Amino acid sequence: MPFLIALILVLLVQWLHLRLLRLELPERAHRGLPWVLGLVHLPLVIFAGMRIAGLGLPGALPLLRVLARFGFYFQAFTVMHLVIAMLAEGVWRISHHDASSGTDADAEEEPAIDPGRRAFLRTAALASTGGATAFALGGAREAYGDPEITRRTLPFPDLPQGLDGLRMAHLSDLHAGPLVGPAALRRWRQLTEREQPELLLITGDLVDSRPEELEPMLEAFRGFLPPLGRFVVLGNHDFFDDPRPIWRDLEREGIRCLENATALLLRNGSTMALMGLQDPMARNGRFRHMVFGPGPRPAEAARDVPADAFRICMNHRPSEWEQALEAGARLTLSGHTHGGQINPVPGFNSARILGPRTEGLYREGGDLLYVSRGLGVVGLPIRIAATPEIAILTLKRG
Repeated sequence: MPFLIALILVLLVQWLHLRLLRLELPERAHRGLPWVLGLVHLPLVIFAGMRIAGLGLPGALPLLRVLARFGFYFQAFTVMHLVIAMLAEGVWRISHHDASSGTDADAEEEPAIDPGRRAFLRTAALASTGGATAFALGGAREAYGDPEITRRTLPFPDLPQGLDGLRMAHLSDLHAGPLVGPAALRRWRQLTEREQPELLLITGDLVDSRPEELEPMLEAFRGFLPPLGRFVVLGNHDFFDDPRPIWRDLEREGIRCLENATALLLRNGSTMALMGLQDPMARNGRFRHMVFGPGPRPAEAARDVPADAFRICMNHRPSEWEQALEAGARLTLSGHTHGGQINPVPGFNSARILGPRTEGLYREGGDLLYVSRGLGVVGLPIRIAATPEIAILTLKRG
């Protein structure tokens, strides 16, 4: 059903786009437009259908993914083009209202297509293309430039003495895959290692959609061994396919994946309970109609945790903070939102559609939540007013 709804929306948007292009382009191009639009979007429809059905064609799939991604980008351009055209149409009607309102009711009707209107819309279309290009270039520069290193000291009055000064690196949403290559992953590792954290924590979306995309990430972080270890939880994108290869390869590299589980870490005689909650996507069965877990289980994650242990919880989605609090977490680390990733409206974070916790630090009584903007991108290879982030968090007693 979601696929059918998405298909109907794609067809509706392209029907509107076809009407607009017929107005903007010369008549000799009209006959081929439906075929061109159909060919651009056919790979996208086929690829999406195959992914949802859990099918795969190993020989053709890489090329199909490239063509499908091009169709997705064209769909994004289409939406922007239609919005600009609607605004241009509104400006045209307002500016020509006085001239048209004085005509008699029985006056001769104007031509079906006003040449002036056509020229105005063509100019708007050209301006929208130029604006989109500038928007994309600026967004790509922000997305693929060095991430911001956010350094925060987090005070807790009841922090055990031995954990005072513990320095953690919190990464999230790497999305290794078509839009995030080995060079970016290696750079993130270098910048993180330079901070000399005692603990490396990654809160999900290690890959974009396929288990084999994990290898460049593992290669980039190979040999980076903080004293207290490396831990991850999986995000929703990590469950877009069978996650068992991801679990296997993480274990092979000595990176512990905490899925409704806890690792007890000892530092200067004090114990920290590092908990991880499984993402709800594990029980979705969205693509291969297979369920890989129960989703978040706070009681299971907190089972057998010593009463005097300071509890930190990793869970991919900040919307699951209440689940972490149920497990007794004093500090919760999340990602998922990308800080909105694309925030074209100043002062408004696009991640608000996912919930009220979009980025940065949140407090509930004496408990804290830190939401990372993440490092990678999803969908479009751009970020606007959402600089990628490496968070260096230091625990402080007091």
